[in-house]
Amino acid sequence: MLARIQQSIAFTLALLAVVGLIAATLLNRPILALVVPVTAIAGYVIALGVEFWLLWRSYEHDDSFRPGFPELMAAWIGETFAAPRAFLWRQPFRSQRICDRASASESRRGVVLVHGFFCNRGLWNPWLARLSREQVPFVAVNLEPVFGEIDQYRDAIATAVERLTRTTSRAPIVVAHSMGGLAVRAWLATAEDGSVHRVVTIASPHSGTRLARYSFAANVASMRIDSPWLKALWSRERASTRAKFVCFWSHCDNIVFPTRSATLPEADNRHLRATAHVEMALHPDVIDVVLQLVNEADAGEA
Repeated sequence: MLARIQQSIAFTLALLAVVGLIAATLLNRPILALVVPVTAIAGYVIALGVEFWLLWRSYEHDDSFRPGFPELMAAWIGETFAAPRAFLWRQPFRSQRICDRASASESRRGVVLVHGFFCNRGLWNPWLARLSREQVPFVAVNLEPVFGEIDQYRDAIATAVERLTRTTSRAPIVVAHSMGGLAVRAWLATAEDGSVHRVVTIASPHSGTRLARYSFAANVASMRIDSPWLKALWSRERASTRAKFVCFWSHCDNIVFPTRSATLPEADNRHLRATAHVEMALHPDVIDVVLQLVNEADAGEA
C-alpha cells in the first residue's frame, strides 16, 4: 500500500511538471516550465529547514552536543539528497527489486530489517545489496497498515524472525530504523528470551519525539514524548533485553528530538555526527557494525 501511495505522489509531481512544460510551450513562456520543479524543490528544502530549526531549538544553549551551523548545514544537505531517493524512487518503484535471502541452505546468522514510519522495505535496498555480496541471509519486512497502531506490527516482525531462525538455526540480528525500533521493542516485550541475538536501532524515538505532536496518525501519536503507549512499553520491558541493543543516534536528527531520545538505558549507545534522519539508515558505519556483529557471532559458534 505504501508503495502505491508514494507512486501516486511521484506521478503527480511528474504530471504537474509535464503540464508546466506544455503550458510554457503553448504560451511561449519558458519560465513556466520551471515553476513546478522549482516550487517542489523549494518547498521540500524549506520544510527540511523548519525541521532542523526545531531540532536546534530543542537543545539547551549550554548543551555540548548542540550542533553548530556547519554541522547542521552538512546534515541538511545530506538529507536533501537522501530522502528523495528513498521516498520517490526506492520505496515506490524498487521495493521488490531485491528478494529476501532466507533459503534452507543458509548457514550464517541472518539479519531482519524493519523500516520506520511511511516507509517500506525499499528503504533497505543498499543494505540488501551489501548483505547479498557478503552472503548474509536477510528478511526485510513491510509494516502494514501504514497508519496503524505500532502494536499491529508485532506479527510481521515475529514471522520474519521465525523464518530466519528456522532456515539458519540461529537467532537473527534485528536492524530497525526510526519507528521500527519501537515496533521491535513492542514485539520483544512479549517474545521469549533468546528470540534475537542483538538489536540495532537507528534514529529510533525510544523516549518519543517532539515532532510527533504535529501528527494524528495512530502510530505517530504513540511516539509523542511521555505518551501512554511509551510508558506502557517501558513497564513491560526487561532490562536484560535492552542490554542487547546497539542504538545509533545523531545530534543532527531532524525527526527525533530531543536527539538523546534515540538512546536507551542499558544499551550500547553510539553517536553519529552531522547525520540526519533518513541518511542515518544508510550510514556505512552502521552497516559495518552490523556485519561485524554477524561475523563475531559466527566466529563464536565456529
